[in-house]
Amino acid sequence: MGLISYVKEEIQVIRERDPAIRSNLEVFLYPSFKAILCYRVAHRLFLKKHYFLARWVSQRAVRKTGIEIHPGARIGKGLFIDHGSGVIIGETAELGNNVTLYQGVTLGGTGKEKGKRHPTLKDNVMVSAGAKVLGSFTIGENSKIGAGSVVLKEVPPNCTVVGVPGRVVKMGDQKVPRMDMDHVHLPDPISNDIRELQSDNLRMHKKLERLEKRMKCMKDDDLEIID
Repeated sequence: MGLISYVKEEIQVIRERDPAIRSNLEVFLYPSFKAILCYRVAHRLFLKKHYFLARWVSQRAVRKTGIEIHPGARIGKGLFIDHGSGVIIGETAELGNNVTLYQGVTLGGTGKEKGKRHPTLKDNVMVSAGAKVLGSFTIGENSKIGAGSVVLKEVPPNCTVVGVPGRVVKMGDQKVPRMDMDHVHLPDPISNDIRELQSDNLRMHKKLERLEKRMKCMKDDDLEIID
């Protein structure tokens, strides 16, 4: 695919998924537009083993956009990075088609692996603001990662993950629509656990009160017998 085709594709992707963009000209000011086009150029240089030039192109893009995409990463069609400041995509990361990343997302390694060190995101995955996906595992297609989550292990397809460390809180065969951009209304397993602990604590408190009353009654009965 030539550069002009990439430009047309990125314009279409951004216009589809960002309602704030009102014209094609505005797309040229979009940070992710610049970052992804620079990545396409850098990746071609990387594949031809022009490693210094590839890094030079990618580092210029980082300074201009705040988005760091290693030229060795493999990225499919339709990547959308919304408000991309702080986004980092590591060298061995692999992204499928129609992936959505929000600001502050890191697709990184743990520092312990060699070779394949970064995650693989399948088609239609959405990673919300500030989430960290660390390690050489796979996020299944149509899955969502909640804001601020830290994902350290594989996620099956069609799942929702939230928390630190990330936990699967929703799993099903129903496909997540490509245009589903809601990364706010996600389940909160920590709040659910706290509510359960509060309920258990209340039940224990009532049980102790009943036992104390029973013990008091037994003591009173023993005193009456002694009298």
